[in-house]
Amino acid sequence: MKWFVAIAVDIVLVVVFCAIGRRSHDEAVLTGLLHTVWPFAAGLAVGWVVAVAIARRAAGAEPFDGSRFWPTGVVIWLCTLVFGMLLRVVAGQGTAFSFIVVATSVLALFLLGWRGVVRAIR
Repeated sequence: MKWFVAIAVDIVLVVVFCAIGRRSHDEAVLTGLLHTVWPFAAGLAVGWVVAVAIARRAAGAEPFDGSRFWPTGVVIWLCTLVFGMLLRVVAGQGTAFSFIVVATSVLALFLLGWRGVVRAIR
């Protein structure tokens, strides 16, 4: 799978995660979506940079594949979650424990789930 397709899938899923969250709290989805998305999008970008760096440092590794579950997907998921939450704290956005639990599980389902499906198909 081309790396830009994998990035596009991840971006769409992070936006969907944020849109679902805004909708479930009866918040304006379109007008406030960027406010909710940017911390997680930044975390996603960090995750991709780290995942590519890890893949390049691995001696004798296969060509980089953004759809790989391990370590690519796990690194991207964890960076999206951790950096997204840290940026929300810095920006004064909410990080209630229940939100962290929901974000952890939904982002895992989204960012790891599609990679698991791709792996199962291959």
